[in-house]
Amino acid sequence: MDKFLIKGPCKIRGQVSISGSKNAALPILASTILFDKTVIINNLPRVRDIDTMLNLLKSLGSNIQFFDKKKTVKITKNKKQKILAPYSLVKTMRAGILVLGPMIAKHNKSITSLPGGCLIGARPVNYHLNALKKLGMKYEIKKGYIHAISKGKLKGTNIKFSKISVGATENSIIASCLAKGKTILKNCAIEPEIKDLTNFLNSAGAKIKWIGKRTVQIIGVESLNETKYSIMGDRIETGTFCVAATLAKGDLLIKNFDPKIIQTELELLKKTGAKIKMLQNTIHIKGPKKINNVNSIVTKEYPNSLSTDLQAQFMVLLCLASGRSSITESIFENRFMHVAELRRLGAKIIVKGNKAIIEGQTEFIGAELMSSDLRASVALVLAAMVAKGQSVINRIYHLDRGYEKIENKLKKIGVNIKRLT
Repeated sequence: MDKFLIKGPCKIRGQVSISGSKNAALPILASTILFDKTVIINNLPRVRDIDTMLNLLKSLGSNIQFFDKKKTVKITKNKKQKILAPYSLVKTMRAGILVLGPMIAKHNKSITSLPGGCLIGARPVNYHLNALKKLGMKYEIKKGYIHAISKGKLKGTNIKFSKISVGATENSIIASCLAKGKTILKNCAIEPEIKDLTNFLNSAGAKIKWIGKRTVQIIGVESLNETKYSIMGDRIETGTFCVAATLAKGDLLIKNFDPKIIQTELELLKKTGAKIKMLQNTIHIKGPKKINNVNSIVTKEYPNSLSTDLQAQFMVLLCLASGRSSITESIFENRFMHVAELRRLGAKIIVKGNKAIIEGQTEFIGAELMSSDLRASVALVLAAMVAKGQSVINRIYHLDRGYEKIENKLKKIGVNIKRLT
């Protein structure tokens, strides 16, 4: 099993180019099940979750052709389509459930394994199932599989989500594209990756329109057209590199990303003392000599708050701040698993329920560490980067699920990092 060897402290200088968004690419790839015609997708991130989704699509009867170092994919259909999404492929990633909506909409039946992914909280699939049921899907769960059918086409309806859910919003939008009549979804998640999904589907002739801040209207169409689309940049990778520059007194130019998408996180970094210039698709960020503490940060749904996927990275930064800070995690109940590992490096963090109180002025000292989930893994990399001495980070397969060759990007900007196989 691969691990990282990192020698700190490191100073960050130079420029980094942001990869395509994993969280945008996964639902877009799942939605290609709706198509009979060719789809070409550019700017794919080369990460493990994307490979898993492409293998899942292959198993369901899609032909996959790669171009441009596998960053472009051409998807066409075999005549024989399958309806089984097996546990062997879905167990490693949460996004496996996103094939359920398109399979029901396209084939009127599906056998989909309950999904896996990071162990950061319950993340129940009932929001997905309840919404699809309202569109006309019937299902039962047997031996860890969702056995689902619909009598003919799904039928447009009005759905109000009881809780904002990114995955359930995506699944419902995709399924509604081929439903009969009009669907209105209320209390939707409005993450940029969801807007990227609706832009992609509209580029193929879907009729999706945002008619309120969290309300979307979908008028079903008979079929979708051939299309070519480029995935947006990854905002979590961008945020991670912004934190890295702030943490390590860096001077970093971050390219291929629209800064307006992470405005809230950039404002928080300014509060810690970072100097930030926003240019077109570029962020220039300089880290401060002294990091200011920030109190009462809360993770919430997009926009106007820190993304839960950047919470662990911000916690590392606040460990070096001049005073006490706090972060409240309101999205996932198990998202402080990195705290124990940060303590091994010397962090002083007290967890009370879903709130972490971070004492500042930590001097991280290198240690051997263990990754627990995708975003916690990268937080450990950031901490090791500014720690004195050598750190070893085990189980980095979590990182490979969501960051494209992160060690190569970090090496280029001054981090002493080596992958051990």
